[in-house]
Amino acid sequence: MADIRGKFTFPGGTHPPENKHFSENSSIEVVPVPKQVAVLLSQHLGAVCVPTVAKKDTVTAGQVIGKSDAFVSAPIHSPVNGTVKDITLEPHPVIGRTMAVIIETAEEGNAPKQPVNTRFDKNFDPNDYTVEQICRAVKDAGIVGMGGAGFPTRVKIEPNPAMPKEVLVINACECEPFITCDYRVMLEWTWQMLAGIRLAAKAAECEKIRIGIEDNKPEAINVITDAIQERSDIGDIQVVPVKTKYPQGGERQLIKSVLGKTVPTGSIPPTIGICVLNVATCAAIAEAVMTGNPLTHRVVTVAGCAIAKPGNYYVPIGMRVENLIAHCGGLTETAAKVVMGGPMMGFAIADLSTPLTKTSGALTFLTKAAVTRAKYEKQETPCIRCGRCLSVCPEHLNPTKIAHAVKHFRMDIAQNYYLSACIECGCCSYVCPANIEITGYIKTGKILKAREKKRLG
Repeated sequence: MADIRGKFTFPGGTHPPENKHFSENSSIEVVPVPKQVAVLLSQHLGAVCVPTVAKKDTVTAGQVIGKSDAFVSAPIHSPVNGTVKDITLEPHPVIGRTMAVIIETAEEGNAPKQPVNTRFDKNFDPNDYTVEQICRAVKDAGIVGMGGAGFPTRVKIEPNPAMPKEVLVINACECEPFITCDYRVMLEWTWQMLAGIRLAAKAAECEKIRIGIEDNKPEAINVITDAIQERSDIGDIQVVPVKTKYPQGGERQLIKSVLGKTVPTGSIPPTIGICVLNVATCAAIAEAVMTGNPLTHRVVTVAGCAIAKPGNYYVPIGMRVENLIAHCGGLTETAAKVVMGGPMMGFAIADLSTPLTKTSGALTFLTKAAVTRAKYEKQETPCIRCGRCLSVCPEHLNPTKIAHAVKHFRMDIAQNYYLSACIECGCCSYVCPANIEITGYIKTGKILKAREKKRLG
């Protein structure tokens, strides 16, 4: 295999241990249908869905069970055949608790949903579909950004004459430690992913496509490059190896690395003619357009020292964490921390009945020994003003100033230091020699600022 080194990067960032070895060589495995799913009605940015079913209703796999008429929203579908047991509050990994549709799965007619990657090959032609058909399929399927943010994809790719898009950037970096779900999609669902990329580019009217992949994934770079070369007629599409560095997968950082452009602070990529999509999102687009299937399943990485069988699993959305743990052979020892996502930007969860959502790309299980070694478990000491947090901040902020302002409830000062511009990557906390949880303070500050704004509004 050729030596591939990415020369493109961005200022700042850091290099936490990758820990990809737990699951990078594990093929995607389909999990059995659980006896119950809890499908949260808040799984994306924008308006929360309201239930379209009632208690004791019979539902079928793919049926809409929640929706909103708001422009920025996405419908939610049942991943299984079954009966609605209840509509009640359930644990949410980000916002604490939210309403969910609880479905008891039917004992018969509930074979596990299989991936559709075998239905795609190099002969796929996006010109078989109109822009309107693509956008409608993406909207009806309830597709959202599956890399973490959860922004409704249809809003991203719809043509907008007031804000035309020229370049579609595909985020294939997967820079967060432990996570390998997108890597396996690139290797195993290559043609499906490329089909979704081309469909999205057509819908968004983008003339250029750039796929940014970190250079610690040479096999993915080679596989996708070879696939593109098999179709010389698919337009201006290129794989761009980028330097392995966290948070290379942040959309603002990726745009800087791949295109050399800067998204203005407080703005979004379309304002400079760019649309950014995640690998798994593109695969979901292809499935929705070609088969009409809604987004009811996704690939989830299970990794860490405290789980018996790490791997990459094709999981129904709404499956509870505890059920996936059981399928993976249970915990090898008492897990000190269970993180939904990766260790840098993920959310620690205390309730293992928490359901997986459309944006749940990983579960990371950390042992007591691993947590003890982490900086955030050591005693916090006073800031020594070393400036390390400034040197690694990819947004060129002064994280310590913001954190100190929040700590003393001076939200006006925090805002003056651009509190809202922080992308919460955690680089500042990772390098802090005083063990200050800087990112935690900033997250708290954003919550306090939102509450303050709501009161004043």
